[in-house]
Amino acid sequence: MTSFSNEDRERLLNRISGTSYDLVIIGGGITGTGIALDAASRGLKTLLVEMQDFAAGTSSRSTKLVHGGLRYLKQFEVKLVAEVGRERAIVYRNAPHVTHPEWMLLPFYKDGTFGQLSTAAGLQLYDFLAGVKKSERRTMLSREEVIEHEPLLNRDGLVGGGEYVEYRTDDARLTMEVAKKAREQGADLLNYTKVTGFLRNERGPLNGVALTDVLTGRQYETGGTVIVNAAGPWVEQVMKLEPTAGTGSRLLLTKGVHLVFDRSVLPLHQPIYFDAPDGRMIFAIPRNEKTYVGTTDTVFDEDIKHPGVTLEDKQYLLRAITKMFPEAFIGMRDIESTWSGVRPLIRQEGKGPSEISRKDEVWESDSGLLSIAGGKLTGYRKMAQEITDMVVRKLKPYGIEAGPCITKDLPLSGGDFSRPSEYPAYVEDRAHELTKLGLSYQDGLNIASMYGTNTNQVAELISRVKPSADLPLAIRLTLQYAIDFEMAMTPSDYFIRRTGALFFDIRWAERWKEKVTDYMADEFKWTAEQKERHARDLDTAIAEAKGTVSG
Repeated sequence: MTSFSNEDRERLLNRISGTSYDLVIIGGGITGTGIALDAASRGLKTLLVEMQDFAAGTSSRSTKLVHGGLRYLKQFEVKLVAEVGRERAIVYRNAPHVTHPEWMLLPFYKDGTFGQLSTAAGLQLYDFLAGVKKSERRTMLSREEVIEHEPLLNRDGLVGGGEYVEYRTDDARLTMEVAKKAREQGADLLNYTKVTGFLRNERGPLNGVALTDVLTGRQYETGGTVIVNAAGPWVEQVMKLEPTAGTGSRLLLTKGVHLVFDRSVLPLHQPIYFDAPDGRMIFAIPRNEKTYVGTTDTVFDEDIKHPGVTLEDKQYLLRAITKMFPEAFIGMRDIESTWSGVRPLIRQEGKGPSEISRKDEVWESDSGLLSIAGGKLTGYRKMAQEITDMVVRKLKPYGIEAGPCITKDLPLSGGDFSRPSEYPAYVEDRAHELTKLGLSYQDGLNIASMYGTNTNQVAELISRVKPSADLPLAIRLTLQYAIDFEMAMTPSDYFIRRTGALFFDIRWAERWKEKVTDYMADEFKWTAEQKERHARDLDTAIAEAKGTVSG
């Protein structure tokens, strides 16, 4: 497997100023990494730079579903539903270790948003548009069947329901697997590297970027024939570095909040998609020992990096939970952790946040800067294909040729299965093998299910990890893997975006934060000041997740 470590990062930075790329991508979320994979796999010399960690923005803070967008049928977004529905199947086929099919229950009520006829017709149309395979097509349920499936549901006014398959994912891990595959295909990728300006020939097109290493303050310049701005909510901030990109706002930023509960408090049998009191649709999704609920959709114009979760956000979701699951008796005290993310939507006059299309849009400045915003996690591969097609056309006058798009049939890192059905048996087999290293069977299951066909690379680190009586072997292996093969640079990278523990097992994160920080400090030879800064950043992230720091 291709190394993707802090040492690789240092080597790249040391030679970057003497290098020129066919394509430079700004932004290390799912859109940017998707473009990097598409471009590199076509043979283009590609560089991606991200000012934070990979997936640190919207791509680690979504509802964590690779889904077809059933609700967009209400807005007559037929083409969007058809496209993302097809893309959903592609993501699952290429990454079954981070994409898991689950039956979603959509209950409908006497005066709810969805009625019996509209639900049946909508799900049938959805199956057709998305090309859903026969085994996953919708099933309509009677009132009694809905109650049998989910006894916690409010029964007052309940008419019936529908079941259809959606795909639960870990958005940050999906982004990471895309990034690692891009690296394997030859792309160069840098986290914690900020674009501070553009290079250009006098009155000519852009031909490079000025960079700053956020961790050291060192500055660099590198060439780029084409530059793509895929910075998510920061797209317009990047555009302001380039005068011809224009100053008018094209984006409407909205905030989405999720709350996490222990599953003993909200013991759902399956994911539920339901009406909030104001008519919005809310997801309640069980995940291992937790259940998370979201999302909100409110206009946001504050700190993009730390959107925060307010008391009003919590109250809104708790009201929705209380209405739908009245016998759960959930209150503020039951919230274990939270997260919030900012969506970069394409502004549409006269439409509120929930009414705006999730279609992506690309625009080009006079100097040739390509900027992309909007879109959905599910459609990342198709978005990447379309914008890379544009890049290829722009490169032709320079005599730079590229091959065709191959990502439709290209397994992501860790997803090297002939078919997704092989994944469960593989996990069982690897879990048993990992017990020979001294891991528990449960730890083996956790590792194999998370890393897929990269599990052997994790196991091979047994001779590389530092001995420790205080830090369990499972943590040392996954932490070392994150350092060596996933360019984890800080404890926050490990706890938030490499494992998801900050959101889904925050007590575990609090328990091991100091030992993990100690391990990384020894690995990276941090000074006392560096170690203290990274520990403080992790403490801040934990406080934000627990809601003790509000936006």
